[in-house]
Amino acid sequence: MIEKHIILEDIDLVTFYGINNVHLQMIKALYPKLRIVARGNIIKVMGDEEEMCAFEENIEKMQRHCAKYNSLNEETIVSIIKGDLLNGHPAEGAAICYSVTGKAITPRSDNQRLLVQAYDQSDMIFAIGPAGSGKTYVSIALAVRALKNKEVRRIILSRPAVEAGEKLGFLPGDMKDKIDPYLQPLYDALQDMIPAQKLNEYMEQNIIQIAPLAFMRGRTLNEAVVILDEAQNTTPQQIKMFLTRMGQNTKMMITGDMTQIDLPHAVKSGLREAREVLQGVKGISFIEMDERDIVRHKLVTRIVNAYNEYEKLKSETPEPYRRYNAPL
Repeated sequence: MIEKHIILEDIDLVTFYGINNVHLQMIKALYPKLRIVARGNIIKVMGDEEEMCAFEENIEKMQRHCAKYNSLNEETIVSIIKGDLLNGHPAEGAAICYSVTGKAITPRSDNQRLLVQAYDQSDMIFAIGPAGSGKTYVSIALAVRALKNKEVRRIILSRPAVEAGEKLGFLPGDMKDKIDPYLQPLYDALQDMIPAQKLNEYMEQNIIQIAPLAFMRGRTLNEAVVILDEAQNTTPQQIKMFLTRMGQNTKMMITGDMTQIDLPHAVKSGLREAREVLQGVKGISFIEMDERDIVRHKLVTRIVNAYNEYEKLKSETPEPYRRYNAPL
């Protein structure tokens, strides 16, 4: 009789063991000749050497499945142990990564597919488009995939802390409490793709970092996917500072919507200037999205179209006529 310790890494233990350890109990029942004890992320196994080798191999398969798909169920466990697990997964070829429910996250429009291709071809990608076009969500999915595949060591997400037309005033709490409201959309996407316990662990270990843009100054960002969201609200000085933080083996993704600039009127958007300055620079890709890429509620497309028509009409109407002939 021999004894081995198997260490589980890069997975959510609740997903792996199951609620109330139901998956663990099933694994024990399928290996009656082995004595199996689990403590945290360590599984201690005692028994026959040949049986243990098969057990270790199958635990590794379950671990890979759990890490990739964020899910594990009784059917999959039985299939792996019996050796008849079907190869592949629904939408395997198109999937960027998988949600916490095991659903494939795939590009849902032509420009989203171009964004995925640009990530593979360029080290710096600008994704510019209207609200709901999936630019931030797809960018974070690509970052999560890179982290899970061990292509990078960390994900860094940033946003300029600019209020969208409202003065929020003093916010109580420590620094994290003050900046969290600005960064909530990034948390929402991460919570969709990484189980809560694993996400907390990543953030405690600084494997995933979320910080306001001002905290980027002076840093060199190596071995990372770095995403700047809402870049239309940066100044030219801020976006230049951000882009020059790029280090070795790093991908940078910059997203923004030119129709939602919340800067004072006298301040030029850094994203607009970067698009003018960096077009044609080797290694940088620009993906321009439009209302056809919107994947939120169908009304979002109609709202964007209505505002576009309004802005077009306003630009074509002389100022004095607009001022003195506005409806009461």
